Amino acid sequence: MSSAATSCSAAYSTLIGAQELAQHLHDPGWVVFDCRHDLANRDFGREAYARAHIPGARFLHLDEDLSSALTGTNGRHPLPDPDGFARRLAAAGVGNETQVVAYDDAGGMFAARLWWMMRWLGHHCVAVLDGGLVAWLEAGQALTAELPKPASADFRISLRPEAVDAGYVLDHLQHPEMLLIDARSPDRYRGENETLDPVGGHIPGALNRFFRDNLDKRGHFKQASVLREEFGALLKGSDARRVVHQCGSGVTACHNLLAMEAAGLTGSRLYAGSWSEWCADPARPVATGPER
Repeated sequence: MSSAATSCSAAYSTLIGAQELAQHLHDPGWVVFDCRHDLANRDFGREAYARAHIPGARFLHLDEDLSSALTGTNGRHPLPDPDGFARRLAAAGVGNETQVVAYDDAGGMFAARLWWMMRWLGHHCVAVLDGGLVAWLEAGQALTAELPKPASADFRISLRPEAVDAGYVLDHLQHPEMLLIDARSPDRYRGENETLDPVGGHIPGALNRFFRDNLDKRGHFKQASVLREEFGALLKGSDARRVVHQCGSGVTACHNLLAMEAAGLTGSRLYAGSWSEWCADPARPVATGPER
């Protein structure tokens, strides 16, 4: 897929409600992706999709479609080759004018990864279903086991500077040009109860914003004004464009990035390798304990 400017005319670029999606579900130019996954059971999402999914939805697997092969030093969910991923999207019927909607059953933690990746490819016409599959069912909407038969489309990418690498993070530690936000749970941030990565702790200077704090008690994203206030307390007047998000493997960090964009705090970036890549090199510094 050659690089080219991408654009779209639809209105949804952060979140979409279940009723809104239902109104557009069968519109031409709309494509829905099921992104359900379980980090402890890699077959869960595919099996759940086969049993029942939103009508017309295609399935994308976190490990197989939204990540590339592991090398032992590139983290647990390294980004895939952008051209190969673009071909996967095109085969699923995504073109440059397509409105894409992503959903899961985990508060958006996996759907947000697809949302960010599409923006990385230059396609901002993408939204996450707010409340996910639970909200869809609560809205009285149906599921199906019927598999869609999409016609392929032409999808050309224009890579955006949405990501930074480990070298950038290392060079900007404790530098005012970078505000690092870690989306993991507070205990893992402190270096406690680490079960996913071989080293516990966090990148020195990172602030902790657990991604689940973006959600209300119903599992929907909090109001934009609330998110703006909460992230504002972390930014303390800093430009949102200085923010670099990370987590364990570059997945839940996208949730924080989505929350900031939904709150109107635009332009933050992702360190996709995140902690799992960072801690693979013993020469990189590690901090433990609470924020300093």
